[in-house]
Amino acid sequence: MTAVIAQEMQGRRKRVDLSWPVFGLLAGLLSVLVLLPLFWLLFYSFRSDRGGGFTFSNFAALITDPTLTKAYGLALGMSLAVGVTCCAVATPMAWLVARTDLPGRRLIRILVTASFVTPPFLGAVAYEIIAAPNSGLVNVAYRNLFGLDRSAHLVNIYTFTGLVFAIACFTFPYVFTLVSNALDKVPSDLEDASSILGGRAMTTLRKVTIPMVLPAMLAGTLIAILQALTMFGSPAIIALPAGFHVITTKIWSLFQFPPKPGLAAAAAIPLLIITVMLLRAQRSILGRRGYTVLGGKSGTPRITKLGKWKWLAVTFALSVLSLTIFLPYAAIVKTAFTNTVGDSLTLENLTLRHWNFVLFEFSATQLALRNTFFLGVVTATIVTGIALLVSYLVSRRSMPGAQYLGVLATAPIAIPGIVLGVGLFLSYANPTFQLYGTLWILLIAFITIELPAGYQQMSSAFAGVHPELEEAGRIMGASRLKTLWDITAPLLRTSVVAAWCFVFVGTIRELSATILLTTANTKLVSVIIYDLNESGDLGAICVLGIILLVASFSVVYVANKVPVLGGSQMNARG
Repeated sequence: MTAVIAQEMQGRRKRVDLSWPVFGLLAGLLSVLVLLPLFWLLFYSFRSDRGGGFTFSNFAALITDPTLTKAYGLALGMSLAVGVTCCAVATPMAWLVARTDLPGRRLIRILVTASFVTPPFLGAVAYEIIAAPNSGLVNVAYRNLFGLDRSAHLVNIYTFTGLVFAIACFTFPYVFTLVSNALDKVPSDLEDASSILGGRAMTTLRKVTIPMVLPAMLAGTLIAILQALTMFGSPAIIALPAGFHVITTKIWSLFQFPPKPGLAAAAAIPLLIITVMLLRAQRSILGRRGYTVLGGKSGTPRITKLGKWKWLAVTFALSVLSLTIFLPYAAIVKTAFTNTVGDSLTLENLTLRHWNFVLFEFSATQLALRNTFFLGVVTATIVTGIALLVSYLVSRRSMPGAQYLGVLATAPIAIPGIVLGVGLFLSYANPTFQLYGTLWILLIAFITIELPAGYQQMSSAFAGVHPELEEAGRIMGASRLKTLWDITAPLLRTSVVAAWCFVFVGTIRELSATILLTTANTKLVSVIIYDLNESGDLGAICVLGIILLVASFSVVYVANKVPVLGGSQMNARG
C-alpha cells in the first residue's frame, strides 16, 4: 500500500507543469529586452541636453537643424538607390539561376547565398582597397598604365555613388533569395499555356512570370532599402571620408564630445517609425502571395533555353559574382599578405607582418577576439533556447496570451541597430542600471537583435512537427516542458543547429549597436576593424576580416558535416 501511494506521489511530481512559470519568466524577460530601451529612448527625446528638463526642442531640431535634415535626406536617397539597384541586378540573376539552362547555376546560387556571411563593413573596406582615389588598386593600375600623376583616378569609392554601389553589392542577396524562391514556385502550367497560345519566351516572361513574382521583387527591394537605411558600418567607412553624414552616422556623432543624448534619441525615433512602416509594407506585399499556386499543381519549373544568349548570361553572372565576391575577397587576401595596398602579389612582396602585428603585437586583438567569440557562443545558445521555448508555446497555443510572446520575440526586427544602441545606452548607462562598460550590455544588445532570427527559424521548424507526438507524451504523464525536451527537441535538432549557427554569425559581425556600447575593455573585432580603418591600417583590418570569415564559414561547415549535429539532414535539404 505504501509503495502504491509513493508511486502515485512520484507520478504527480512528474506531472507538475512549469508552463505558466516559464511563460511568466519569458514574458518578463522579453518585455525588458524590447520595451525598456524604447521607454528610455522616448523619455530622453523630450529631455534637454543642457538643463535636463522637459522640452520639445529636440524634435524641433529635426526640422530646423540642416545637418539632421540633410542626413535624413541623404539616407533616404541612398537607401532608395540601393533598393532599385539591388532589384535591377538580383531579379535577372535570380531568373537565370532558377528558370534557365545557365551553366553552373547551382554553384552560382550557393555563392550568392554564401555572401550573406560577408559583413557589409568588411565589404566597404575591400572596396576602399580596390577603388580609393589615391591608393586603390584600380587607380594605381590606371596611373601606371597611362603614366599619370597621383592626383589622377579612374574611380572613387568616396562618393555618394560609391556608397550606393558598396552597399548594394552586399544587400542584393536579399532580393535574389526572395525572387529565386518565388520563381521556383511559379506554376509551369501557366507558362506552358502561354507558349501553346503562341506567346514567345519574352512575352511569357513579361506577362506571366514577372507578374507572379512581383510581390517577391517588391518585398526584397523593401528589405534592401531597410538594410541600407539602418546600416552604420559601410556609411561610416565610405561616407565620412567623403565628407557627408547619413542618419545612422549622424546619430553616432551626437554621442561624441560634447554628447547630446537627448537629440540623438529624438533623431532615432523617425528612423524607428520608418523601419516599422517598411516592415509592415513588406509583410503586406508578401501576404498577397502573388506567386503561389492556387490549384496545388505546379509541375516542374519551366526551363528556358538561352541558346545564343548563353554566354552573354554567363558574362553577366560572372560580372555580378566578381563585384560582390571574387574581387572583394581577393583584395582582402592580397592586402593581408603584402606590405602595402599597392604592392603586387609576388613572392618577393609576400609577408606575414600584418598577421604578426594583429596576433602578437596589437594588445587589443586577443581581448577583442575573446570577447567576440565568447559573446557569439553565449548569445547563440541563449537566443536558441529562448526561441525554442517561445516557438513551442506560440505554435501549440498552450495557454492564453502565448501570442504575446511571439509579438515580443519578433518586435526587435523593427528596431534598427543604431536605435537599439541609443536606447540601451540610455537604459544602462545611468546609476540605476550601471551596465555600460561591461559585456552584459553587449550581451543584452545581441540577444535583442538576434532573437527575431532565432524565433523565425524555430517557428518554421515547429510547423513541421505534428502535435500528436507531443500529445502522446502528455497522455503518458509528461509535462509540457519535459515533452518539449524529450520528444520535440530531438526532432528539431537540425533546425536548432541551423538557428544557433545563424545567430552566431550574426553576432560576430554586428556593428551598428556595438559601436555605441563598447569601451576600451569591451572591444569586439567589428569595432577594432572600424578603429583600425580610421588609422588607415588596412593590412591589419584584412587579417581580422579573414579571421571573422573563416570562423563564420567553419561554424556553418561543421554544422553541415557533423552527423551528431544533424549534418546529414542539413545536406539532404540542400
